[in-house]
Amino acid sequence: MSETGFRFVDEEVVYDGWIMTVTKGRFSAPDGTEFERDVVRHPGAVAVIPLIDDDVILVRQYRSALDALLLEIPAGLRDVANEPPIETAQRELIEEIGMRAETMQHLTTIHNSAGFCDEQIHIFVGTDLVDVDRDITDSPEEQVMEIVRLPLVDAQQMIASGEITDAKTIIGILGVLTSR
Repeated sequence: MSETGFRFVDEEVVYDGWIMTVTKGRFSAPDGTEFERDVVRHPGAVAVIPLIDDDVILVRQYRSALDALLLEIPAGLRDVANEPPIETAQRELIEEIGMRAETMQHLTTIHNSAGFCDEQIHIFVGTDLVDVDRDITDSPEEQVMEIVRLPLVDAQQMIASGEITDAKTIIGILGVLTSR
């Protein structure tokens, strides 16, 4: 039972997909009444703010759920069992931008949509970047992904104007700017 008196009772898998599992969860309220909630179970993800001096490297890629191109920090699923988040972050940097960070620091861990999903994203800041061979995956989105380098202050302005709307990217960029 949690400190609040709420308690997870059980759950039934409704859908089991490639990235996520959807369940119908049963919970108990502090007064003992039970209620149901749809819950998305997700393996988690990592994201990296790659910095070169005062520039950030972003990727512009197609996001099918939105049917749109988004400008984002490099990121990816925690899809290798027991792989530490920092190692996943390095792997994603190599896959997406063809660079490895000699220095990688954890910035924060966020919950994107805590109202229905247990996904956690570990956000890192990568510096002292070194070019390496880019490991392009079979994903159609990553095969045509555009790598974009721009000043952090420009990225901040793009957040303010609504050009950058991705939550992890906004949190990461603003987190870096406020920690300077």
